[in-house]
Amino acid sequence: MKTITNRQLFLNHVAQTSPAPLMLEIERAAGVKLFSADGKGYLDLIAGISVSNLGHSHPKVVNAVQQQAEKYMHLMVYGEFVESPQVKYASKLAEFLPARLNNVYFTNSGTEATEGALKLAKRVTGRTQLVSFKNGYHGSTQGALSVMGDETFKRSFRPLLPDTLQLTYGNEEELCNITSKTAAVIIETVQAESGITVPSKRFMQQLREVCTKTGALLILDEAQTGLGRTGKLFGFEHYGIVPDILLLAKALGGGMPLGAFIAAKEVMGALTENPVLGHITTFGGHPVCCAAGLAAFEALIEEELVPQVEPKGKLFEELLNHPQIKSKHRIGLMMALEFESFEMNKQIIDRCIENGVLTDWFLFAPQCMRIAPPFIITEEEIRWACRVIVGSIDQIKG
Repeated sequence: MKTITNRQLFLNHVAQTSPAPLMLEIERAAGVKLFSADGKGYLDLIAGISVSNLGHSHPKVVNAVQQQAEKYMHLMVYGEFVESPQVKYASKLAEFLPARLNNVYFTNSGTEATEGALKLAKRVTGRTQLVSFKNGYHGSTQGALSVMGDETFKRSFRPLLPDTLQLTYGNEEELCNITSKTAAVIIETVQAESGITVPSKRFMQQLREVCTKTGALLILDEAQTGLGRTGKLFGFEHYGIVPDILLLAKALGGGMPLGAFIAAKEVMGALTENPVLGHITTFGGHPVCCAAGLAAFEALIEEELVPQVEPKGKLFEELLNHPQIKSKHRIGLMMALEFESFEMNKQIIDRCIENGVLTDWFLFAPQCMRIAPPFIITEEEIRWACRVIVGSIDQIKG
């Protein structure tokens, strides 16, 4: 009898999102390393797309998951029972956020956080227009897709939400299109999928001023930039502004599925009545996910990992030099290396993986290589990874 491999079962029974998945069969992961079923190790330079900031299988996170699973898992739909992991994590986040960001609505993912925030903004303002930015990414459910900034990923799913407007990221002159008809402006604090596009402080401050003047709510999407990725605990700290609604996800759960939208209590209160249960989720804020997230957040602070982010990112930038690299874009430990084409980039990525370094490309900048490793990566590991990347470029060139 012929044995069916996991790879075959994966292709047959797990819904595919692309015609060419990486097909790595990972058996275990620890620290900054992934280990395949055949025993090969890979240095992880993408951290599950900015999820595993503490690396893989951090003992404090694993312990928190085990302890909470023994106490209880799902009890009731979100917001009905007083569940200790939710309460503790929401309270802890509020300690480190500006005073007006004091009320947390936990979701299962970043795209769900986007959906909740968009609903909240329309409910609070009584307006319908949603403004977003070209090359922005906020998730792929239909509301989030409506404010995504790339038509290639949208056209097959129209009609989407009406009354949306897209501006050019970083263009101060276009901010005049935000008016008293605008319910919310949603923007990434740093655009990730465009290949790490960092806006100017002036642009972000002007955006904040325009939103305040017009009464539009400013939604900052920090799914990728939040929790230390930029070198500050929250990306908006670089600009001296505070959003009306903050979106968090990815690293928020410490490796478990968790997202959140966060606002002032009086703002969030708009979802409690007219109608009651105006926004509801069964598994959002799952107690095991919140326990994992809280443990990861506390470790992030206690182990003083955020101050290490910028110097480690700078070391990557200094070491990654090659004639085939057209440009480098970086903030903290999120970086993009631009090559001539997607085809060249993909060949280099594939060669890096063969050589034991896991990296990837960007959704709206496929010619760029993604570098966003766990914060615990050491200087020695950075130097080794950079040698592998440069060597892989040479192999393709040759």
